[in-house]
This record gives sequence, C-alpha cells and structure tokens, in this order.
Amino acid sequence: MQPLSNSRQTRRDWLKTTASAAVGAGLLPQLAFGSKSSKTESYRLTNPKVDMRVVTRGPKHHWFAYYDKLEFDATNRYLLSMEVDFEHRSPKADDEVGIGMIDLEDGDRWIPLAQTKAWGWQQGCMLQWRPGHTDEILWNDREGDRFVCRILNVKTGKKRTVPMAVYSVSSDGKTGVGPDFRRVNDMRPGYGYAGLPDPYADQLAPTESGISRVDLDTGETKLIISTADVAAIPWREDLSKNKHYFNHLLFNPDGSRFEFLHRWRTLGGGWPRWLTRMLTAAPDGSDIRVIDDCGVTSHFIWRDPETILAWSRYPGSSEKLKSAGLPYGFCLFEDKPHGNVELVAGKEMYRDGHCTYLPGHNNRYILNDTYPNSKRVSSVYLYDTLEHRTIPLAELDMPSVYTGEWRIDLHPRASRDGRHIIVDAPYRDQGRQLHMITLKEGALQ
Repeated sequence: MQPLSNSRQTRRDWLKTTASAAVGAGLLPQLAFGSKSSKTESYRLTNPKVDMRVVTRGPKHHWFAYYDKLEFDATNRYLLSMEVDFEHRSPKADDEVGIGMIDLEDGDRWIPLAQTKAWGWQQGCMLQWRPGHTDEILWNDREGDRFVCRILNVKTGKKRTVPMAVYSVSSDGKTGVGPDFRRVNDMRPGYGYAGLPDPYADQLAPTESGISRVDLDTGETKLIISTADVAAIPWREDLSKNKHYFNHLLFNPDGSRFEFLHRWRTLGGGWPRWLTRMLTAAPDGSDIRVIDDCGVTSHFIWRDPETILAWSRYPGSSEKLKSAGLPYGFCLFEDKPHGNVELVAGKEMYRDGHCTYLPGHNNRYILNDTYPNSKRVSSVYLYDTLEHRTIPLAELDMPSVYTGEWRIDLHPRASRDGRHIIVDAPYRDQGRQLHMITLKEGALQ
C-alpha cells in the first residue's frame, strides 16, 4: 500500500483554495483584516486601546503552539513556552526542545524547566498547566518505545511520569485522553511525534489503536475507543476503503464529556482528500455521539458543557448559511445526535480560525485569528456575539518561509482573567516568538 503521508495535498490546502476561489468569485466578502503590509515591521496594532510587547527573544525560537491549553498560571504571572534552536524543517527523532516559563513580572525572565523529544510544530508537546493544580505543569515526551506524559511541580521540582501521552485534560486535572500519536504522525506530519513508527500503518482502521484514557494520579491507562469501532459508524459514503485516525480531542468545561475529530484520507485521490466528522463521548469512551457529519468540521471550542462552537458546513444549518451568503461559518452545535445547530456569525466572522471564548465576559466575546492573506499578514481579533461586530486587535507579518508543516498559526490564547492575549508569530530576524497583547480600558467598546 502506498503510504498516505506521502501526499502533499492537505485538507487545509483544499479549504484555503476553495475559500480563495469563493472570494474571487464574489461569493464571500474579504474581511477588513490585513489591509497593510510591511517588510520592516513585524506587527501593527489595529486597536488604539491595546498594547503589545514581545516577551521572548532570540537567538532561540519560542512558541506555545495550540490554542486550547492553559498557558498562563493561576496568577497570570507565569507563561509557559517551548524553545528550539532551528526552524523550517521537520523534527527528527533526536531533536529536543526546551520547556520553560516566562516571569512577566521580572523583565520577562526565562526560567528553564525541562526538555522533550515528543513534539511537533503545530501542537507542540501538549505543554500546559495542569487544571485544578496551582503549581503543576504537564507535557508529552518519549521514553524508550513509548510516548509518555511528564508532570512537574515547578515550585518543588518534583517530577513523575505517566505511561501515556495526553492531548486533553479534564477540568479537575485527574483524567487525560489522547490519540495514538504514532498514527497521527503517519497520517499528518507536524501534529504527531517523530521517533516511533505506527505499528498499524498498513491497516486502514486498526482495532488496537485509537483513543486512550489515563488516570493522571495513578497512571492507569486504557484504550477506550478503537479506530475500527468509529470507522464502522455509518456515513453517507462507504468508509471501508479509507485510512482513519483521530485528532483534536477536548474535554468540556465540567469534564463530563470530551470531543474528538474522526478523520480519514481517501486512497484514490479525487475531491476532497480529507474528510472529517466531529463526535463526543463520555470519559470512559461510552455514549459516542456523532455531532457534525458534514465532512469539513475544523477548529472548535466548547462554549459550555452542552454546546460546541465549530467552523463547519452542517446540513442542518445549510439554509441559514445560504441565507447569509456563506458556504461555511461558525456554528453552535448542541451535544446531541441531530441536535440543534445555530449560526453564530455571518460575514463578520466567516473564515476559519482558532476560536476560544474570552474569559470573564460570560461567553460574549470570541477570540479568533486569520490565516495569512495574499500579503502574508495574519490578524487577531475579537467577535462580539451580542452586537455582531468584530473588534480588531493586531496584524502580524507572516513571511512565506513559514509554510506547510512548520508554518506559524497565531493560535491566540487568553490569560485566565481575559486581560492579556498571547500569539505565536515571527519577530523581525529572531524567528518565532511569543507576543503579548494587553487590553486596556475601553478596548472592547
């Protein structure tokens, strides 16, 4: 069988191509972001009531990666980050990245903490503060013939290991769930980890690979959802000849359920190469529900324990999307099979982005970003769900060398009080670095 990972066309390539074509044909409006470009500046503020500063510096490159993890500690003083001394190539098995934290109240001082050999450009090593624990952080690493999770108390220095790499952690910090990162790397380089081949690479939907759960206190692990079981859930087309995997897992706010994306790639080319459906399950893997089966579900976040915000084109909302003149959009999905679907935003926020809710405002504001436009400018902004308007924050230059697997997505992440926003972006000649946006009084007006 020809390895699927050899294909150079990704699902995002297809989405970007179709979205660009739709803009060119007049089917979609061009958002008023990225209107300026500069070869000498790295960023520009687009809101007079925000400040920005770069909180890491070269010669090493710094980034946090994914947008749905706790980057700030409970006091909003310490900020987690990774650092590496190269860019613009895939990680190799022996490439280590450093893990540290920035003291925002001591001149942005870098505090080294650990290293890891299990990481990727897009989602890092799942570095995050452990929910429900003031002083503990966790990240994935490679140990012998397996990927593991390290848990470190940053005050005492005590470190321990649980025998499974995690993707998402419950709100009480007791349970982790994760996909088979070996298979993720085989299917989508940049999201899994180098160093361990997928032992089921020649199987389309293995029974011994899928989503596992780990008790972060005891280390007890269990495979709770197999790839074969989910691939067998009927879809509108035959899935038996496609290669399947899981990615993008996320617990809901109270830890009672988690979301995951079931993705597969067609073997014979055609359109599109990638297809996706969004499902949820109980923490033990039971009560699996298909929430969005349109085939193109992308970035998402839980709004509350029963509702998911996701960028998609869902058949149940097609009339609403059509009436807004949009083929895609951000929708609220009820966590029920055939549940209610509500279009959140129209032309003000139609493009895919990395969405979260800004803390402290009762889910009123959605924090989001854009991919680089034709001038290689990415934007970060807020969307007001009550007044249906966007609040621009900043534009950041994204040189074309940052593309493909080692591109830089802004991935905006807010502090726990909602006052600060961190994005990953290039800074002048220093490569990827962490930028902090601070919302001043009146910034949301």
